[in-house]
Amino acid sequence: MSWDLLLTHASLATFTGDAPYGWQPDAAVACEDGRIAWIGSMRDLPAHQASTAREMHDLGGALVTPGLIDCHTHLVFGGDRAQEFDLRLNGATYEDISRAGGGIVSTVRATREASEDELFAQSLPRARALLADGVTTLEIKSGYGLELEAERRMLRVARRIGQTLGVHVQTSFLGLHALPPEYKDRRDDYVALVCNELLPALANEGLVDAVDAFCEGIGFTRAETQCVFEHARQLDLRVKLHAEQLSDLSGAALVAEFDGLSADHLEYLSVSGIEAMARAGTVAVLLPGAFYALRESKLPPVAALRAHDVPIAIATDCNPGTSPLLSLRLAANMACTLFRLTPEEALRGITVNAARALGLPDRGTLAVGMCADLVAWNAKQPAELCYWMGGQLVRQVWVGAMAVRP
Repeated sequence: MSWDLLLTHASLATFTGDAPYGWQPDAAVACEDGRIAWIGSMRDLPAHQASTAREMHDLGGALVTPGLIDCHTHLVFGGDRAQEFDLRLNGATYEDISRAGGGIVSTVRATREASEDELFAQSLPRARALLADGVTTLEIKSGYGLELEAERRMLRVARRIGQTLGVHVQTSFLGLHALPPEYKDRRDDYVALVCNELLPALANEGLVDAVDAFCEGIGFTRAETQCVFEHARQLDLRVKLHAEQLSDLSGAALVAEFDGLSADHLEYLSVSGIEAMARAGTVAVLLPGAFYALRESKLPPVAALRAHDVPIAIATDCNPGTSPLLSLRLAANMACTLFRLTPEEALRGITVNAARALGLPDRGTLAVGMCADLVAWNAKQPAELCYWMGGQLVRQVWVGAMAVRP
């Protein structure tokens, strides 16, 4: 059988094996039926199969990596909060902005007012920017609707983005993101609504791949989070959590109790939380864009995560309020410069470990049988992807061995 796609004379960062980056110079990778069918040195390339490949590219030594994976975004939303950014830098406090109807309430209002087509039109350019930066799989959360119809629209738009761009989109239902204005004095009623009505309805429509929550003093309590996790379990849905961003509510330990995919943010993560994550195999997702935008000073405990062999992933946290970041490579650069990750750790954080954070074992590395999601770069060495702050480094993107363009 002929290969569908063959890339030759490539410098591969496979993220497999013992070599740094899983480095394979002067190599080739062949794909068939959307999967990697052969990978190895050019000198071992079977000549008879190579000659019949339907599509072949000689990359002249260019770097090839797995498609990048952005495992934490809030990419679908209405409006923006650029005016609030301006106000803050002119002296307004968060309280001032909130009293004037700003903050997350303004995003909820704009998202609720937008039709599905309007949400799609606003959100698609953000997804295109990530694709142009090498992202072939991304997670998109709901959480700015906070009522059934608006949450449904958000999740439908997320699915539609994946279909339109030809990329993989995983959805997370984030009903416990904020308390909607109409439930200001009825917390218990809103949590019950999320658990008993919103989550089952959206899951039954096939719109939910995982369930998330914001477990924080300004968000939802550990007990409220546990309630939605228990309902997710009944629906056979995996869970993840915004945890320990501003304080330590033992959210990481809670998500680990539910064999959670990931705990995200983690600036205030304790040793006991790290130990629980290590036992459960829960991934630590670091979000340097929010750290930067909020001018946070407390660093996540990277050394302790390393010591306990907790996988570390990196994501943009693209959202209108605290991380309007549209480059996963820049997030990786920030993880290096702000959190002192090595370039290899950062790149593993946006490939193999990000795949683990989404429960997708078939991507994030270059190996036979894996998804043929590949990026050829205008670069020779992997560290260049973290080194350059901006600029167009992508040469070509393939998803399932099919060429895609933003």
